[in-house]
Amino acid sequence: MELVIPREDSGKKLHRYLRQALPGMPLSGIYKMIRVGRIKINGKKGKMDSPLNAGDQLVIFMSSDDYQELKKEQPKYVGIPTSIDVVYEDESILVVNKPAGLLTHPDAKEQKDTLVNRVLAYLHEKGELGAMRTFMPAPVHRLDRNTSGIVLFGKDQSTLRSLTASVRDRNIQKIYLGIVWGNWDGTGDIKVNLVKENKPGGTVLMKVNSAAEGVNAHTRYQVLGTTSSYALVKLDLISGRTHQLRSHLESVGHPLVGDIKYGGQAGLGVNHQLLHAYSLTLPNGEKWVAAPPAPFMEALKRAKLIRYLPQD
Repeated sequence: MELVIPREDSGKKLHRYLRQALPGMPLSGIYKMIRVGRIKINGKKGKMDSPLNAGDQLVIFMSSDDYQELKKEQPKYVGIPTSIDVVYEDESILVVNKPAGLLTHPDAKEQKDTLVNRVLAYLHEKGELGAMRTFMPAPVHRLDRNTSGIVLFGKDQSTLRSLTASVRDRNIQKIYLGIVWGNWDGTGDIKVNLVKENKPGGTVLMKVNSAAEGVNAHTRYQVLGTTSSYALVKLDLISGRTHQLRSHLESVGHPLVGDIKYGGQAGLGVNHQLLHAYSLTLPNGEKWVAAPPAPFMEALKRAKLIRYLPQD
């Protein structure tokens, strides 16, 4: 069988590619095929960790009937919505405006209707997930279930790797908007360490620790407008820790409206944290902005903060 490696799988190691392309074959069988020379890359014997590049000619020495029996069957994503809010899309990148209430990744309680699965269903419907494709597009970062806004996906292996490195090196700027409790003004930085605290039932809290324990976390804030009861704040996520913004805002006495887990209370017609991932800027300066969802906008009107919403 002769295969051509698609662009989306460029950079993948040979054994990983075969494990996904031939899921019906046991790992021992895949390793043996590589070891005895039944896999060739551009006419040369493949090795376990041989990197694959787009356009490489991969030859698998087996019958076509055996290959058809072993190859991966394309998932159909039956029943998964495909109507995602696309902010930007090209052959390598997909930028999505996630609604509040939707998980980014599957968890123990929800395996099917997640942002990741909706994106895959959307791309499958467009015909971009071919039968020979082993790499599946994946998010570069994640948002909490009840946080809305921009999530960036890499549509091929090399793009995902590059974007993930940029996030790790803090070269991607992520700006959030939050509606918080209390009269507030000014700009500043919140730099306090966070310590993970595991609660019964699998709940995780990130608590502020004034000592040198835990992980360092840095948030830069700018209050865009305030009333006697509420404030609209712009938040620059300098470091990207779990629940960082929510915990930091609680630590300065201005928790997010609706964020009961981190010191807030329900209000302005919502019962979840009013936090929105508003914009994302890549190292090359490319920037995307996602409009806040309707409940967030309605909350701004009720709080008399709508005039402070950024116009970029």
